[in-house]
Amino acid sequence: MTNLFAAAGLEANAPRPLADRLRPKALNEVAGQAHIVGRDGTLTRLLASGRLPSLVLWGPPGCGKTTIARLLANETKLAFEQLSAIFSGVQELRKSFDRAKIAREQGRGTLLFIDEIHRFNRSQQDSFLPHMEDGTITLVGATTENPSFELNAALLSRATVLTLNRLDDAALDDLLKRAEAEVGRTLPLEADARGTLIGMADGDGRSILNLAEDVFSAIPTGGKPATPEALVRLVQRRAPLYDKGRDGHYNLISALHKSVRGSDPDAALYWLCRMLDGGEDRLFLARRLVRMAVEDIGLADPQALVIANAAKEAYDFLGSPEGELALAEATLYLATAPKSNANYVAYKAAMRAAKQHGSLAPPKVILNAPTKLMEDEGYGEGYAYDHDAPEAFSGQNYFPDGFAERPQFYDPPERGFEREIKKRLDYWAKLRAKRLGD
Repeated sequence: MTNLFAAAGLEANAPRPLADRLRPKALNEVAGQAHIVGRDGTLTRLLASGRLPSLVLWGPPGCGKTTIARLLANETKLAFEQLSAIFSGVQELRKSFDRAKIAREQGRGTLLFIDEIHRFNRSQQDSFLPHMEDGTITLVGATTENPSFELNAALLSRATVLTLNRLDDAALDDLLKRAEAEVGRTLPLEADARGTLIGMADGDGRSILNLAEDVFSAIPTGGKPATPEALVRLVQRRAPLYDKGRDGHYNLISALHKSVRGSDPDAALYWLCRMLDGGEDRLFLARRLVRMAVEDIGLADPQALVIANAAKEAYDFLGSPEGELALAEATLYLATAPKSNANYVAYKAAMRAAKQHGSLAPPKVILNAPTKLMEDEGYGEGYAYDHDAPEAFSGQNYFPDGFAERPQFYDPPERGFEREIKKRLDYWAKLRAKRLGD
């Protein structure tokens, strides 16, 4: 349908946001994605071969997914259909498929672009399959979420996943230069403030152009360049790129956990603060710190679990923002503690043995005999009371009689407090061997 404003000649004169005016006209103009649209990029090679498969474009907001989809339609001369999974349902999909079928009958293919494709449910995603298979549509889906978790395996098997990068500082600065060329003047910012502006964009190309437009509007030609402090007052800092219910949540907690495990307190504190700044549930973070204490530190430093639990209690008592300092303290303690997963390994091994030998009874020698019948059956007969034994260690067997040999689940490393535990276990093992020999 013809746009009435365009027909009247009014649309060309309508104000357009800077980000829209600077939208790339060719694939090689897309910033920060040379691995996809550069000379040797994936899409460049596909287009050169004359073949464009269905695609899933996976990347953070503002990295160029929608722009690439539009440019692909131009490059391939395909009819372009665009839907958002947020605002569209089955009815809109059917209409798009019908239009694509008509275009196919007229000898033209259709590129169907679905923004936020992960928002479609499984059955909606399945509806694409027959139209992809018979060539009615070339599907290009855009998602900020991990396709492996959010998209049907059947759909993924029929599409190529291209991962787009978060824009780095160089790509963002290139966008600022394009904005300056478009507006016809240099951004009125001091050098440090320019760096601050790039940091505010957080890898989002659309965001940095919107921020630049705010600066151009606020400071007239010839105005005094803004300092970093003035810039912060001038523009509203956008919310961090972090969705605590989806990929950002899992990626950042993984980064925090691995930084603690890797004994890097500075990195651990950075990831903790990223999650706090993003609005993560503080008690979720406290629970994860407790998990790190038992999984990655264990008895190498028994205080780690005490500190992690205390941080949770302190946060409960103080609330935000004071309680967050307790979480930071626990993070630093865990990151700098000696590391051991011997507790974790021992638990897993013992659980496997328990499942394998779950029907074996304890040896009668260590069972009580509260009745005469049980006494006659030999319950408790020959039990050695350890406190009466030399060095309070009898060395008797506590495993079921069905074990061919005594297993060892717990093998402490010579780190932290477990160094002392290992000395004890080695000493008791010698005593046990000696007494069994006797």
